[in-house]
Amino acid sequence: MWAAVAIMFIAMSLIPAGDTAGKLLTTVHGTEPVFVAWSRFLLGSLLAAPFAARGTRHLFTDWRLWFRGFLMACGISSIQYALQAAPIANVFAAFFIGPIFSFVLSVVFLKERVTPVRSILMFLGFVGVLMVVRPGIDITPGLGYAVMAGLFYGAFLTSSRWMSATVNPKGLLFTQLVTCSLILTPFALLQLPNITAQIGGLTVASAAFSMLGNFLLLVAYSRAEASRLAPMVYFQLIAAVGLGWLVFLDLPDTMTLFGLVFIIGSGVASALAGARKGSVR
Repeated sequence: MWAAVAIMFIAMSLIPAGDTAGKLLTTVHGTEPVFVAWSRFLLGSLLAAPFAARGTRHLFTDWRLWFRGFLMACGISSIQYALQAAPIANVFAAFFIGPIFSFVLSVVFLKERVTPVRSILMFLGFVGVLMVVRPGIDITPGLGYAVMAGLFYGAFLTSSRWMSATVNPKGLLFTQLVTCSLILTPFALLQLPNITAQIGGLTVASAAFSMLGNFLLLVAYSRAEASRLAPMVYFQLIAAVGLGWLVFLDLPDTMTLFGLVFIIGSGVASALAGARKGSVR
C-alpha cells in the first residue's frame, strides 16, 4: 500500500509538471496551445507503443473509443489555452469541476447510485470551483477555458467508466493517445513553430511528464484498491500551487485558496465515503 501511495504522489506531481512545461511553451516561447496538446499525444503514443498490449489494433474500429478520444483532445486543448492566460493553480482548481460533472453524468447515464453524503460533498466541491472562477464578477477567458476543459474531462471520465468493462487500462491509455493525436493533427500542422532547442526540450518534457504520470497512475492502481488511492488525485492541486509559485511566482489570492480547500476537502471526503461504502458487504 505504501509503495502505491508513493507512486501516486509522484504521478500526481508529474501531471502538473507536464502542464507547467506546456505553459512555458505558450507564454514564453509563443507556441500555439493546439500544438502543445497535439505534440503531447503524439510523443505519448510513441512512448507508450512498446508497452501497448497485443491485439490493440482492433480497438480502433470501436466508435466509442474515438468519441472518448475526441473528448480528451478537446479537454487537453482547452486546458492549454487556459494555461496560456491564467495561473496554473487557478486553472487546475477550475478544471476540477470535471469529477463533479462526471458524477452527474454517471448518475444520469450509467445509473450509478446517489447517496446524500456524496451529493452534499460534490455540491461543496462545486462551491469551491465557483470561489475560484467567480462567474459574473471577474472571470477571465483563461478560467473559462479551464471550466470547459473540466467539462470535457468529466465527460471523458464517464466514458472511461462506460468502456472499462470491455477494454483493459493499457488499451484505454494507448488508444486515447493515438486517437487524440490523429484528431488534432490537421489543426496542429497549421500551427507548427520553428523548433529550437528550448522548444524541443519543453515539448518532450510536456509529453514525457504527462505520459509518465498517467502510466504511474495505472501502476499505482494495480498495487492498491482504487477507492484507497482516489483521494490522492487531489494532490495535483497542491503540486500545481507549488509549481506555479516556483516557476511563475504566482500565488493564489485568498478567495482562490479557500476554493482550493473546499475542492480538496470535499473531494477527499467523497472518495473516503465511497471507500467506506464499498467495504461494507
